[in-house]
Amino acid sequence: MRRRLIITLALLLVAPMGQAQPVVETAATGLNHPWALTFLPDGDALVTERSGRLLRLDPATGERRVITGTPEVDARNQGGLLDIELHPDFVDHRWVYLTWAGACERGNATHLGRGRLNEDRLLDFETLFIATPCVQSTKHFGSRIVFDRDGDLFMTVGDRGERDRAQDLGDHNGSVLRLNDDGSIPADNPFVDRDDALPAIYSYGHRNPQGAAIHPQTGALWIHEHGPRGGDEINLPVAGGNFGWPETTYGREYWGPEIGPDSMPGTVAPIYHWTPSIAPSGMAFYTGDAIPGWQGDLFVGALAKVHLAHLELDGPRVEKETQRLTERSRRIRAIEVGPDGALYILTDHANGELLRLQ
Repeated sequence: MRRRLIITLALLLVAPMGQAQPVVETAATGLNHPWALTFLPDGDALVTERSGRLLRLDPATGERRVITGTPEVDARNQGGLLDIELHPDFVDHRWVYLTWAGACERGNATHLGRGRLNEDRLLDFETLFIATPCVQSTKHFGSRIVFDRDGDLFMTVGDRGERDRAQDLGDHNGSVLRLNDDGSIPADNPFVDRDDALPAIYSYGHRNPQGAAIHPQTGALWIHEHGPRGGDEINLPVAGGNFGWPETTYGREYWGPEIGPDSMPGTVAPIYHWTPSIAPSGMAFYTGDAIPGWQGDLFVGALAKVHLAHLELDGPRVEKETQRLTERSRRIRAIEVGPDGALYILTDHANGELLRLQ
């Protein structure tokens, strides 16, 4: 007992409060380019793979089963089966929401749908919304979904690699959409009374948002999005807000020239940006109790710089950034806090992993 007490005191001296050094464990391997995860009430994780498979995975053992009843996806380049989220009243409704790149007239589009989880099958799966127009492209689907405290569903859609779409209010691409849980349009959306705008649009001028999370204290929606060569951004969408792309950006053309100024009147500036780019994907506020020093901090995955970005906040300001897991050299695609209080991370590889930090 005395030896254990000495060791514990020594660890406290080496790692003072607020400087936690979590243990990193591999909960599962052999995942084929996993894209997103969410946790069921019993602790199992639902994991999407870009190829189209939906898995039910036990994080304690790594065992997994395939969930059937999923939609057909267009799994090319950046497309495929993408995000997943549970209905806020999942215990009562059993609804599981998915987004995917799906074929449609003259191309493909970001789709939203839902089905009821019954053991290892999604029953009565239905498409709720398609971001139009369809585009002949295999990139920039965006495709993160999150429910806010009022039960509204926010869905991000990328510009599909055709940047001018992001400034066109008659085009869903390059926008954050706000929907009811059945895919219908809320009556108080900012553009419902404009004939020249699509009523599902909540904010626009976005390039390719692949992270979304609700702030645990304020309830505000936070997103991040890919810039071109530099200019990855963290934004706080507001109703009717124009976030500037491609009229204003901190990024440059891939071949060097400037695209636009860093700021412009009438547009909403990011609260934080990365230049050079880290290629952000996945986003979560830490709300668990396994690592007390991280409470309220924001975590973002990096695909290009292959690390976990740990952002310490003061209100809406980023006060400090720490790069974690750099030694693993893994593309990080998605981040979620598990019911056990651990931080779970999906790596984007043909032999992808589910990592657990606690």
